[in-house]
Amino acid sequence: MSLPPLTLYLAAPRGFCAGVDRAIKIVEMAIEKWGAPVYVRHEIVHNKFVVDGLRAKGAVFVEELDECPTDRPVIFSAHGVPKSVPAEAAHRNMIAVDATCPLVTKVHNEAARHHESGLQMIMIGHEGHPEVIGTMGQLPLGEVLLVETVADVADLKVRDAAKLAFITQTTLSVDDTAEIAAALQARFPAILAPAHEDICYATTNRQVAVKAVAPRIDALLVIGAPNSSNSKRLVEVGRAAGCAYSQLIQRASDIDWRALAGIRAVGVTAGASAPEVLVNEVIDAFRARFDTSVELVETAQENIEFKVPRVLRTEEA
Repeated sequence: MSLPPLTLYLAAPRGFCAGVDRAIKIVEMAIEKWGAPVYVRHEIVHNKFVVDGLRAKGAVFVEELDECPTDRPVIFSAHGVPKSVPAEAAHRNMIAVDATCPLVTKVHNEAARHHESGLQMIMIGHEGHPEVIGTMGQLPLGEVLLVETVADVADLKVRDAAKLAFITQTTLSVDDTAEIAAALQARFPAILAPAHEDICYATTNRQVAVKAVAPRIDALLVIGAPNSSNSKRLVEVGRAAGCAYSQLIQRASDIDWRALAGIRAVGVTAGASAPEVLVNEVIDAFRARFDTSVELVETAQENIEFKVPRVLRTEEA
């Protein structure tokens, strides 16, 4: 029996970014250097497949530092942590390795610099996300106010409208963030904007690629975790770009084949913490059901690489 024809449009860039690559490498190198177990505070990146793979190698994932023994290394996740966490690790004389993405660290430094200049910070981000908790935790309580929507801007109560700056979570929707930033600048004309956009290159590139794929497809599948901010934003960007069926899946087994009945063009992308092996798994699943041709839609090339911390590159403990 002949299979129905279908074209898969693969968005590029997709999948792992330099910060995720570095974070995974940090855990692997720490296990190699100190042996198992190595403790990781919070999921190193938001992807079950990746976390399960590292767990099998000897990583133990915990939510809080007090769950870690003091005689084993602890790694802080790519999302960053409040200042109190490394301070507590130092107090307990623990070996701590910081896997915070350098682009998140850049936002932390920006917030600290503005705070030193006497400015109150406004952060555009999602309440409860580890990156937001980590960034807001760089400064004393009340020094960073969080807004999630344009409506939130109207309700803001600030200390001094003439002394404000804003920062953003690195994994937001570029378009939504631009709207919120515009609302902040309209309400507080003196507010300082980031010198360079805080939304990271990888988040931006993956959203641009989805916008390029959207006009060609009947459905979009985004491979990523339900707690991955940048993956969920890709689903929203797909819908906003006109692709009504835009779904987040963790892997091929999550595909709703009934919903794809009669469809002839499907877009596939992956969030920044989803490995390429899961993309290949999805392609294979389509090949088993359709006469599948694969086309790449590439809007940028990425060749950024971040160094791992010095402690992992040297012999000292």
